[in-house]
Amino acid sequence: MEHVLDNPIYYALTSGHNQFSKGINEVKYYTEDITVFAGLKDNSQANLNTLYQISQAESLFVFFSKTPVEIPEKWNLLTHINMFQLVFRGEEIPTPDATGITDLDLNHVNEMIDLVELTKPGPFLSKTIELSNYTGIFVDGKLASMAGHRFFPSPYREVSAVCTHPDHLGKGYSFKILQEQIKRILLRNEIPFLHVKNDNEAAIKLYQKLGFEIRTDMIAYVIKKEDL
Repeated sequence: MEHVLDNPIYYALTSGHNQFSKGINEVKYYTEDITVFAGLKDNSQANLNTLYQISQAESLFVFFSKTPVEIPEKWNLLTHINMFQLVFRGEEIPTPDATGITDLDLNHVNEMIDLVELTKPGPFLSKTIELSNYTGIFVDGKLASMAGHRFFPSPYREVSAVCTHPDHLGKGYSFKILQEQIKRILLRNEIPFLHVKNDNEAAIKLYQKLGFEIRTDMIAYVIKKEDL
């Protein structure tokens, strides 16, 4: 039987994030203002063709696969990203000092988008914050670091949008926010996991220090629907 983390987007859209889901039984995608991710029951040519047929013109999607996928010619393959998927294996719930950590809300979205555009941790749209639990650290009134939740293939909860402004690297902000994220997920009896580019050695070391272990390789495909 397939593990939910082998296909985290599809199982998120059929479980913990069903309320954000569009599509049909075997082909799901998030509502357009939440995020650009799609989840297919299997990454077959048939399901990719179905996604093309049921989505809006000019749609852009990201989907994940453990193994290489041949993209149908009707899609424009923009890029693919080689990643690791990591799962939290720590034995204790962290007890971070939450001083200076702010719960982010709709009033912070413009700053969050600016920080994401600068640091490129992954897509972040106007309503991505509805995926919940975004926290940040402000320095001199400006957002310096943040993280939040993304996919929720129950009982696993993904930590995402982990980023720090270049002017504030090396100050321990990401470590502090990630400890808080891990704590909140564990206190809900859920299991933290995340994805990271497989060449991002600094981030991988940070995640391992926090108690994450590499579970598997994963490939992110970025595809766009364009007029033929």
